[in-house]
Amino acid sequence: MRKILLTFLGATLVFSMGAAVASSQKSELRIGISQEFENLNPLIMSMSATTYIYSMVGRALVTLDANGKWIPMLAKSIPSIENGGAKLSADKKKLTVVWELREDAKWNDGTPLTCEDLAFTHEVALHPNVAIGEREIYRNIDKIEWDKKNPKRCTFVYNKPRWDFNQMGSFRPLPKHLESPIFLKTKNEVGGYEKNTLYVKNPTQKGLYNGPYQITEVVLGSHVTLEPNPHFTGKAPSIQKITIKLIPNTATLEANLRSNTIDMISPLGLSFDQAIMFSKKAQTEGLPYVTLFRPSLVYEHIDLNLDNPILKEKNVRKALIYAINREELVKALFEGKQTVAIHNIAPLDPWFTDDPKKITLYPYNKKLAERLLDEAGWSLGKDKYRYKNGQKLSLTFMTTAGNKTREMVQTMLQEQWKAVGIEVTIKNEPARVLFGDTTKKRQFTGMVMYAWVSVPENSPRSTLSCDAIPSEKNGWSGQNYPGYCNPEVDKIVEQLDREFDAQKRIQLAHKLLKYYTEDAFVIPLYYRADVAVIPKRLKGYDLTGHMYSETNFVENWRLE
Repeated sequence: MRKILLTFLGATLVFSMGAAVASSQKSELRIGISQEFENLNPLIMSMSATTYIYSMVGRALVTLDANGKWIPMLAKSIPSIENGGAKLSADKKKLTVVWELREDAKWNDGTPLTCEDLAFTHEVALHPNVAIGEREIYRNIDKIEWDKKNPKRCTFVYNKPRWDFNQMGSFRPLPKHLESPIFLKTKNEVGGYEKNTLYVKNPTQKGLYNGPYQITEVVLGSHVTLEPNPHFTGKAPSIQKITIKLIPNTATLEANLRSNTIDMISPLGLSFDQAIMFSKKAQTEGLPYVTLFRPSLVYEHIDLNLDNPILKEKNVRKALIYAINREELVKALFEGKQTVAIHNIAPLDPWFTDDPKKITLYPYNKKLAERLLDEAGWSLGKDKYRYKNGQKLSLTFMTTAGNKTREMVQTMLQEQWKAVGIEVTIKNEPARVLFGDTTKKRQFTGMVMYAWVSVPENSPRSTLSCDAIPSEKNGWSGQNYPGYCNPEVDKIVEQLDREFDAQKRIQLAHKLLKYYTEDAFVIPLYYRADVAVIPKRLKGYDLTGHMYSETNFVENWRLE
């Protein structure tokens, strides 16, 4: 009897362990990502890797879904002039908008999320010692008011009415009850708040987040762990634990997926060419994964630092573009499935144009590149490099270290520029460093390659206007990293932001594109598609193809 009993118990033990493993697989998702976040404070963050993580734990007033429709998140509904939620003054110089917050919106320590949090966020965003990427959406708001008896009904008074006033996908509130003491203590020091915010000092602090998940562990250089937020009153997430694992080398991600170290690869993971190859292998080998591809508004490009005396010359900048064969590049690396970029607006955007009457185009033309360099006074030396007044035509070229595709692009472009006599030295940095300081403080001396992601009809103010050039004076705010300043462009941006007629906005956008392409302070490379590799058992997952990540809808994900 004892022998039979032991056998029975052993069988029971094995069965129970099997059930536990199955349960664990259904309740945990491990995501591979190639970029480390820089700062989880929603006001300060600028990297896609950070917004990818933050969108699981924090929400904005509204967001754009995968179908390109604006939907409310923290707000009850989206106010408009048509529905009476917004009112334009008779002279069209003032705009008043009422945002009603969800009654059940709370921080993850149970504290209600109110208009006070929105007003505090507005105050921090406008402080000159705090560096944020896009200050304009806050600068246009004169004040945020509310009745203490109704702390969820917030009245925004705008000093400059903008047609996109209700597209507040980047307005992510800060918890005043936690962050206000830190801000008051550090606001007189440039960068003081950024260094001391709880999102940096103690990112697992309860009360920092208002989304379906909360951050329970952060190990820099390794992983971030998220678990359900017990105070989130929206749809309860079914996945009980999400671990985002940092794997900086994109070539290593597939190995980690195959070894079951991770369950999926985020859009900030495999390069496009790797994704194509993996998709083919997954089908051939019958692997339990699906590779997703979606055309997007991601724009890969190279910023040129206009403070560099060499790059101040327009002919040199134009020669840099004419000297590279971008058609050959996308064919060699992406099988022609990603298209050459001609400017910063992707074909999916209503503002896109490829009309040569409206913009300047730069087809590959080695002879023209050489002629432009000759005209600029850069002559070929015996070593086949160009010189002017004894100075060598040499530029430093930077991007994110470990990104296989970008490194291959660098090598191809380096050779093509060498063919016209331009020396290019490659110097790459980890994404956290490159985006945390190098681009933000304009510390790159020559060229830097990275991607912008946006939404349709996105105001270019933060990347084109003179006051968006980051400097110590403005607290390193703004995203105009080349340092481009053109008063005519500023005027058009102002008109564009305040134009309520859609057709007139298109005309203004095309005027901007003419300056953008003619002044050649950025080298457009290609428009990227979003790619991700997910397990077949993951349901409810949709790539969005724009700057508002699919993680905004993480509570809809489920593992079967």
